[in-house]
Amino acid sequence: MNRRDFLWRYGGGLGGIALAHLLGSELKPAHAAADGVLTRGLHHPPRAQRVIQLFMSGAASQCDTFDYKPLLIERAGKPFDPGEKVELFQSDAGVVMPCPWEWKQHGACGKWVSSLVPHLAQCVDDMAFLPAMVAKSNVHGPATFMQTTGFVLPGFPSVGAWVSYGLGSLSDNLPTFVVLPDARGFAPGGPKNWGAGFLPSNHQGTLIHPAAENPIADLFAPEGKYVTPESDAAGIDVLTQLNRMHESGREGDTRLDARIQSFELAAKLQLSAPEVLDLRGESGATKKLYGLDNPVTEDFGRNCLLARRLLERGTRFVQVWSGADNAFPRRNWDSHEDLRKDHGDMAASMDRPAAALIKDLKARGMLDDTIVIWTTEFGRMPCSQGSAGRDHNPFTFTSWVAGGGFKGGVTHGASDEWSYKAAEHETYCYDLHATVLHQLGIDHEKLTVRNNGIDRRLTDVHGHVIQEILA
Repeated sequence: MNRRDFLWRYGGGLGGIALAHLLGSELKPAHAAADGVLTRGLHHPPRAQRVIQLFMSGAASQCDTFDYKPLLIERAGKPFDPGEKVELFQSDAGVVMPCPWEWKQHGACGKWVSSLVPHLAQCVDDMAFLPAMVAKSNVHGPATFMQTTGFVLPGFPSVGAWVSYGLGSLSDNLPTFVVLPDARGFAPGGPKNWGAGFLPSNHQGTLIHPAAENPIADLFAPEGKYVTPESDAAGIDVLTQLNRMHESGREGDTRLDARIQSFELAAKLQLSAPEVLDLRGESGATKKLYGLDNPVTEDFGRNCLLARRLLERGTRFVQVWSGADNAFPRRNWDSHEDLRKDHGDMAASMDRPAAALIKDLKARGMLDDTIVIWTTEFGRMPCSQGSAGRDHNPFTFTSWVAGGGFKGGVTHGASDEWSYKAAEHETYCYDLHATVLHQLGIDHEKLTVRNNGIDRRLTDVHGHVIQEILA
């Protein structure tokens, strides 16, 4: 019987050994590859240990949220002419279209934010803004993959999977990487956005649907007299033995080991998941802060609150989605037809809970070592599509980060006067990913996996740590 099987079978009665096992897995030195290069674990002292990625699926407009451009107000209704041919996704360039919402300065930093996101505007002194983000595709699926995996092609590991692989778990009873999708469905690309790719399969994101009757699929046996706790435990024991026998003759195949680990984790989740998903212990003030008292904000608010609860209990990386696919009527940020309505609806559901997450983490002392990322796949054009929409814009968009050793109230980079193209400190996902890994204690050039003859990494062959936004 190996150590894992011993702890699994008898760990409940050996608290000291189980605790030592937990503490031993929390922080690891880096592992060395054959050539001596550090590949996994901590390469330097970390500033953060947890990450929440808030993803605005469908392309949230930078020029209607955080990228204030007076020229769009001045030239409203006039032909859009940036002095070059304008490349659009599915339309011809319309007239200059100003933001339908008012702009005001907020915080001690004086950051301009539109009234579309009034609650996030209260948090600008905790945020570092990146208004010169650029995507390599203007198609939703590939551009979404780029932000979640670093590549426009499917099949590469998600940033959450890389963090799980590089640092391991902070808890033996919860998944290291959890995904909370929009209740209305998946974003373009679906589960490929949180897959493990060529990493061991156990590093893929664990999908939880908090609003569903069964939030974690197949976690519990069907109700009835045929499955009892005793028979369930006996079945798991037999399955473990059979799987180990099968695994012993197939060295190097990670799929079965991942399957075994998933069964073991599922058994532990039967105890831990109901507790973490049960919000009855949260105060009324906390529930109201996240918007659980309002049907408009309830779904995203629940997910943001659960993200905080998961991080408190040892989950390292949580991905929270605002927006589903590109179906009609619109249920994501893809506002080709009516920006005021579609962005208005999406922001109303996202703004209050996202701001609550920052405020709550800060109040609990968790923001210091938790990174919050707000991003989208690309931006939107400063000109109109039809009469009231905006087309795709991969040439500039805005992301922001908060907590985890990032400076607050700062901006790195700038778009041009139209919010059409990045003009200063052009930034790609590679740079953002490299910086997040750096704050977690990982050198993005050293966290590598050999795959098909290439040393693959999250940042491909690119990426620089953005020192200007680090505290």
